[in-house]
Amino acid sequence: MDFNKTLTLWYSVHKRNLPWRRTKNPYYIWLSEIILQQTQIAQGLPYYEAFVNKYPTIFDLANAQESDVLKLWQGLGYYSRARNLHATAKHIATNLNGVFPNTYKDLLKLKGVGDYTASAIASICYGEPTAVVDGNVYRVLSRYFGIDTPINSTNGIKEFKALATSLMDHDHPSDYNQAIMEFGAVQCKPKNPFCHTCPLNDSCVALQKNLIDQLPVKLKKTKVSTKYFNFLVPLSTDKKTIFQKRAKKGIWQNLYQFPLIETDQKLKIADFKKHPSINSYFGDAPFEFSLYNNKDIVHKLSHQHLHTKFWIVEIDQLPQKGIPIKELKQHPTPILISNFIDEFFED
Repeated sequence: MDFNKTLTLWYSVHKRNLPWRRTKNPYYIWLSEIILQQTQIAQGLPYYEAFVNKYPTIFDLANAQESDVLKLWQGLGYYSRARNLHATAKHIATNLNGVFPNTYKDLLKLKGVGDYTASAIASICYGEPTAVVDGNVYRVLSRYFGIDTPINSTNGIKEFKALATSLMDHDHPSDYNQAIMEFGAVQCKPKNPFCHTCPLNDSCVALQKNLIDQLPVKLKKTKVSTKYFNFLVPLSTDKKTIFQKRAKKGIWQNLYQFPLIETDQKLKIADFKKHPSINSYFGDAPFEFSLYNNKDIVHKLSHQHLHTKFWIVEIDQLPQKGIPIKELKQHPTPILISNFIDEFFED
């Protein structure tokens, strides 16, 4: 069976009608690829459309304020993608006259662009025969060829890249790359793939050997840590609160949050009131203290689980400059904070 031709034929019939498939404009392809990193299409599509509508050109995105870009990105997570997106837009607009690099090698030099994204842009926009290897491609290749090399190992990354390159149609790299990614997303899904209707089922090693649920193989993830976040939500009589921009590097860099106290374990109200950081925020000013959520809100990130409590602090006058409560939603925030604001400060 011709693996390549079978996939591209399948793709011609079953491909989804998505906006970035109706263009070769590298700006739109790049935008879609960055948004869809670590993100399902169903979730990413509205964000793609929002970015295209607000920033129709690379110059529009480059001229935007980072806070506005982060606000539009809010809810997608992995905020470094948004910061890199904005930085790269400014670089291309300022240093490259708005013209995207047109080779895989030069695309790799862009901030936030790795092997997969560079391969996708180079093949789709410029017809360069560079094979894409993402989670969908790993899954299709490992199952079809029965490869148990861990996909997140050094050897696995090299092995699958070489295999994908050898299978690619060098005359039509765009069609093949998009076909194998779509096939993995729609047909050869992680769970409950449609093996009975698969055009490759008569020669798929994993199906023949009953290994569908065991492939691809992935090395164990780094141990997930647990952190305890305690957000102080000051509420003054003139309807203001304290909202701080996170300056230090991290996943929430340049996003806004309420004053944060990290603890080693869950704390009850009586214990938390005695925490030394409370005085550093409010000094001797009288205030009323209450816990908004008795049960921790658990926010799961790839490398850590945040057990979160929101502590409401009613005070006559804020100890530092605050912002009107009605302006909270104007600032880019982590989805954890955004959800709390929506729930607690209902209109």
